[in-house]
Order: sequence, then structure tokens, then C-alpha cells
Amino acid sequence: MSKVPQKWLVVITVLLGTFTIILNNSTLNPAVPHLMEVFNADAVAAGWVITIFMVTMGVTMPVTGYLGDRFGKKQLYMAGLALFVIGSLLGSVSWDLPSLILFRGLQGIGGGMMMPTAMALIFEVFPKKERGLATGIYGIAAMMAPTIGPTLGGVIIELGSWQWLFLCNIPTGVLGLVFSQIYLKQTARASNLTFDLSGFVAVTLGVGAMLLALGRVSELAHLQDPMNISLLILGLIALMLFVKIENGKEQPLLDLSIFKVPAYTYSVLVASVSSISLFGGIFLIPLLIQGVYGYGAIITGLTFLPSALLTGIFMTVGGRILDRQGPSLIVTSGLTIIAVATMFLGFLSMETALWVIFALNAIRGIGMGLSTMPATTTGMNAIPEKFISRGSAMNNVLRQMSSALGIVFFSIYFEVRRSQIVSANGLSLPEASLQAINEGFIVMGVLAFLAVPLGILLGREYKKQAKQEQEAVSGKLGD
Repeated sequence: MSKVPQKWLVVITVLLGTFTIILNNSTLNPAVPHLMEVFNADAVAAGWVITIFMVTMGVTMPVTGYLGDRFGKKQLYMAGLALFVIGSLLGSVSWDLPSLILFRGLQGIGGGMMMPTAMALIFEVFPKKERGLATGIYGIAAMMAPTIGPTLGGVIIELGSWQWLFLCNIPTGVLGLVFSQIYLKQTARASNLTFDLSGFVAVTLGVGAMLLALGRVSELAHLQDPMNISLLILGLIALMLFVKIENGKEQPLLDLSIFKVPAYTYSVLVASVSSISLFGGIFLIPLLIQGVYGYGAIITGLTFLPSALLTGIFMTVGGRILDRQGPSLIVTSGLTIIAVATMFLGFLSMETALWVIFALNAIRGIGMGLSTMPATTTGMNAIPEKFISRGSAMNNVLRQMSSALGIVFFSIYFEVRRSQIVSANGLSLPEASLQAINEGFIVMGVLAFLAVPLGILLGREYKKQAKQEQEAVSGKLGD
């Protein structure tokens, strides 16, 4: 087999596994009310099916950099996928809600091992100038799965039984394991690494407490809950302690010095804004389609389909342009498109035609495709190769926290503003909902506009680094 197809088989292999994980998590979101009926549980208890996955995945990610360097990235990725498949199989035979939550936690650990490692595996086999297209194709999993998952989950619940939400992971998961064994290359192992136990405890406590608190909050009253307040304070203290510990370690769990590389920092900020925009839209658009315009779940799912398809197409376009011209034009354009389309979603009326929402959400998908993965790839390319695993882990943790924060913010904003509008203006519930949703999109659009300069800054750093690399090569040739 020639060298080029082998590289692309690595991309297909990791795409298969990560797509399965993200799709599974998003298919379960609409199934929570059904699980409440099946297990005779309240919303808080059933909500743990979603929350536990997010928490266990989030606390596993920071340690993947160390594990990948110590035991090999291929082994870590395959172990994570195997754990996810086992969790899926056990989840399908859950006998009560606690057992289902336990097996979902197992799935989350598997997913946390895989997600950062997948990007690192791609970077191992592609040179810098080819990584844009490679990560663009890989990124289809990260961006498309959350948008089509809820529709697929609704269809499975309507036409089958909840067990199929877990069983459908097994064929693709097993296929992913077979592909991984054949096509993923062994990576170097560093036997002289020491495990940063104090850093691990601090980051696990910090990320775990923050994600647990955010997962428990969906309305203003939850934010005033002493338990949630305590978790947020504990999480912040633990993360501050983590920063202090890491700065004093010779072999830290996550080397925070990578944030001294401006391109990496800018890329993380772009990824965070994109995550907030993506998951904020995933939260608000169903409320708009169903709560305001009165359409069903199928129409809601179809609203996301053009967006998902265009995100996938323009991720590959963005990757190609990144490899040829750098990130400045492509990332800036993508963020501008997201900002403009999102702002337009903030000016809908009760008479707005459905196709307008389809079109605007599709345009947002184009912006997501052009900006997210090119920015992430540029940031990862800017850090030393030895930090790729840990940089990917950090990127994934911050993206996970941004997604959770975006959903919490927009859910609380919607609930509070709708109540205020109803009591102050005497509008009907759909009219009040529309105004609150419009305002939510305007806030999201302003955030995206504020991120546009990051694309320009990222482009400057890219040119600066390219110049330094060229000078270094010229210097070597001169010697």
C-alpha cells in the first residue's frame, strides 16, 4: 500500500471511532423523557445519563497526554474505543437507572481517552503543510454528529426501543477497532516519564466539579442551589491550585507553557467561541421551531441537516485553503459568516418563513466549517511536536467546558427573559419565547463578532512562525 493512502486510512479510522462517540451522546439527549418513563424516574435522575458522560469524559481528557506518551497513542486510542464498546453493550442490558448511569460513565471514560488522542494520531502521520485538509475531514465527526444526533435519537425512540441507542454503537465500534489494529501506526513511548499525581488530583477535581455543576444547571433556580454554588467554587479553587502545581513541576501533567505560544492561545479562544455558538444554536433552534412556530421534532431535525452537510463540505475547503495560504483569510471569513448569520437569526418575527431559518442556520454551518478546525490546526502546528498530545488534551477539555457553559448560559437566559417579557409586556408565550430567543442569538452574534480579530492575529502569528522556520532552514543550509 502506498504512503499517501495509508495516511488517509488513519484519518478514516479515527473519524469512524470519534463520530460514533459524539453521535451516540447527541442521540441520547432527546431520549431523556423516554428514559424517565422507562425507569420511573424524575428529570434530575434521568438527566444523569447525559451529565455522567460529560463529567467522566472531561476528567479523563487531561491525563491522555501522559498516557499516550507513556504507553503509545495507538494503544490508548484502542483501549478507549474498546471501553466505549463494552460500555455500550452493558448499557443496552441495563436493568435500572443506576446501572445505566454507571455504564454511561464507562462510555465517557472511553470517549475521554479517544478524543484528544485521535487528533494527535493524525498529526503523527501528516506533515504540517497537509494537516489542514486532514483535520478538516476528521472534524466532520466533531461538527456534524451533534447536529444530526438528536434527530436520529428521536427516530430510534419512535420506531424501536431505547436499547438500540446503545446497540447501534457496537458494529461501528468493532469496525473501528479492526481498522485501528490494521491502520494505526505504533508511536514512540517515553519510558522516563513520571506521573504528576498532585496535578492529576487537582485537575480531576477542578474539571469534574465544574462540569458536574454545569450539567446540573438548566434554569436560574439551579444556579442558586447551594450544592451547585459549592461545586463551582470548589472547581475554581482546584483549577487555580492546578495552575500553581503545574508551573512548579519539571514534568507537568499538562504543560501550561503552551499558552505562551500566541497562536495556540488564539486557536483555543476561536474553538471556545465556535463551541458556544454551535451548542447555543443546538439549544435555541429546537425551542424556536417547536415552541414558537409549532412544528414537530422531524422538522426540527431537518433544520440542522443543511447546516451539518455544509459544515462538512466547508471543513475540507477550509483545510485545503489553510494548507495553501495559512489561516488569516479562512478563519476570519468563517468567524464573520457565523457572526452575520447569527445576528440575522436575532431579528425573526412570528411571520418569518421556515426556509429563512433553514438558510441562516446553513450559512452558520459554512462559517463553522471554515473557522473551527483551521484555527485548531494552526494552533496545534505552532506548539513543539512533543507537546501535541497534551495540547490536544487541553484543547478538548476547554472545548468541552465551553460547550457546557454555552448551553447553561442560553438556557438560563431564555428562561429568565421569557418570564420577564410575559410579565412586563403581556405577550403570549410563543411571542415572549421568540423575543428571548432573538436576544439569545444577538448575544451569540456579538460574541462571534468579538472573535473575528482572533483570525487576523492567528494569521500574523502563522506568518511570523513561517518566516522563522524559513530563516532556520536557510541558516542550516548556510552552515
